[in-house]
Amino acid sequence: MPALLAWGASRVRAREGKAMRQQAVVAGAAVALAAVLALGAGPRPTFVGAAQCKMCHKLQYDSWVTTRHARATDTAKTSTKWEFEPACLTCHATNRDEALAGVQCEGCHGPGSAYRSSQIMKDRQKAVAAGLLIPTQATCDGCHDGTDHHRRVAFDRAVVHAHKN
Repeated sequence: MPALLAWGASRVRAREGKAMRQQAVVAGAAVALAAVLALGAGPRPTFVGAAQCKMCHKLQYDSWVTTRHARATDTAKTSTKWEFEPACLTCHATNRDEALAGVQCEGCHGPGSAYRSSQIMKDRQKAVAAGLLIPTQATCDGCHDGTDHHRRVAFDRAVVHAHKN
């Protein structure tokens, strides 16, 4: 009987050792993956502002500047129906503060620092790979969700701003 107990105890220790080795391997893999992702992530794209976009996209800019999106921050701040608070800037400003007032280009197309160069913008696939967002109904729904005063809108590319054909 003592031999059987010793054999059982050695099996338990072997299993515990194997489990500890597996946990160490998993933990090591997780640390390695986190390091790889951190190195590959690079700097986060930043907003450049509609004035930068205007240099190459004058047609779009000139039509956008006449829209409600262009005036969104002012609309929120001067509303007599709703009390203005900083949370309003989540939808009524490009970068969620007043530094880029209104819903500018990057409010729908994403921060432009990584895709703004003409070499990238000339190739739609390169621009998308660099972070350019192509708006969809889901983009609009981010703010126009139908709650409170956020009325739903149907995505209509032609209404947002003019486009080259």
